[in-house]
Amino acid sequence: MIFSGMTIVSNSDMIKAYKACRDKAEIAGKVLIFKNNQPDAVLFSMKEYERFSEFFDYLEYLNPEELELVFKSLPNLADRRKGRAISLHGEETAE
Repeated sequence: MIFSGMTIVSNSDMIKAYKACRDKAEIAGKVLIFKNNQPDAVLFSMKEYERFSEFFDYLEYLNPEELELVFKSLPNLADRRKGRAISLHGEETAE
């Protein structure tokens, strides 16, 4: 899993400085929260949450064949990423 363009905070930072983390989510759209050096949760801005909700609601009404067509039509994100990304294990990769 690659976390590209995502703000990352620790669980303890989230507990200590919720408002600052919430502000980061408002700016970036989402904040990935790590606990014990592992992804634990995601905090979405309301705008980002609404955007994803519309997409997930749409997917729920598709039959299996239509759903497979949607997934096949998605771009390969590894081919589209630009700049730097952070892997699940914290390694930074240059693109």
